[in-house]
Amino acid sequence: MFKYSVSRYVSVFVFILIFAGSVRAEQDIRLLANTSPPYAGAGLPDQGLALELVRHIFTRTDYTPEITIENWSRAVEGARIGVYDALASVWYSPEREQDLLFSKPYLESDLILLKLRSNRRAYTSLDELAGGRLGVRRDYAYGVDFDGIPNLVQVEEDLLVSNLLNLLAGKVDFVIADQRTATMQLHELLNDKINQVQVMGIALPAVKRHIAAARAWPGHEAMIAAFDRALVSTQNDGSLQSIITKWNERYADVK
Repeated sequence: MFKYSVSRYVSVFVFILIFAGSVRAEQDIRLLANTSPPYAGAGLPDQGLALELVRHIFTRTDYTPEITIENWSRAVEGARIGVYDALASVWYSPEREQDLLFSKPYLESDLILLKLRSNRRAYTSLDELAGGRLGVRRDYAYGVDFDGIPNLVQVEEDLLVSNLLNLLAGKVDFVIADQRTATMQLHELLNDKINQVQVMGIALPAVKRHIAAARAWPGHEAMIAAFDRALVSTQNDGSLQSIITKWNERYADVK
């Protein structure tokens, strides 16, 4: 009887070890995003396109993201000083790379320049913005050297809608914007004035969104590596593109 009991307990113990080894050890991570419709926002479906993508990718890892939405300056500073483990939706810049380890890009965005339709001039190059006033968002890494354009005044605002209102009011001559953000905000907030705004014929480089982990966080390399592997999986099976297409179909483009 004693031998039987020992054998039974050994069998149960082995089963527990095998079962435990087959269960993934989930790790909670603290991610921060800034309010930037349609990519991130508390009132958006699934909190926005970027955050829906990030959560979808993380379902194929051992990490469970807890995402907080804050303003941009708090988001960057919070990641740098270690209050949060990573940023959920961020454009790359060499300056940011000093404090953050970037994932592979999970989403690409087109940048556009906007002007009033009443401005009949046909612009074809950035040099033609010289002497004008350009509405930009504060602390954004557009990847365009606007400082090199002679006498171009950059008017900073925290929100794109503020830049659009400045354009309509004649306080700026041009506005640079993410195409999805401009499309959404013009349709939802300024729909009666959308025909007054026109996309300029100046091609700008696309920007890419990443997650970026604070280098001060000990687990930053392992988490980014796991995210990148899961990203490839979602790209290969089409599930990532399916989510992107769903969001792209919500609005018509600004012309």
